[in-house]
Amino acid sequence: MKLEYRKCGDYFIPNLELPSKPAIGKYGKLRHGYIRNHIEPLFTALMIQDKLNSHLEEIDRSAREMYDCLMKQFKQQYGITEKLKAENQMLWVHMMNEIHQMAEEIVLEELIYI
Repeated sequence: MKLEYRKCGDYFIPNLELPSKPAIGKYGKLRHGYIRNHIEPLFTALMIQDKLNSHLEEIDRSAREMYDCLMKQFKQQYGITEKLKAENQMLWVHMMNEIHQMAEEIVLEELIYI
């Protein structure tokens, strides 16, 4: 790696840039905490190879896609529609909370805590 310098007064200062902050959301942060506390060899290997951020971004993206797909399937399976929302809001909220919990549990078990 070749460093470039800029002159600042009588000193040469290296032109260093911080790595870009990873674009991770809820699931990436959960995965980070899990591998840091429970799978330390994997965490260390990813850090050394500079692949931790890309791993977390990929997990976060995959988890969000899986969650969205599961929610869509559960809505169809349980007949949760906009018509139900208009007719009985409390039932709709209850059912949406139920399928949210189910989808969240599946995503956590399949992608995050493995």
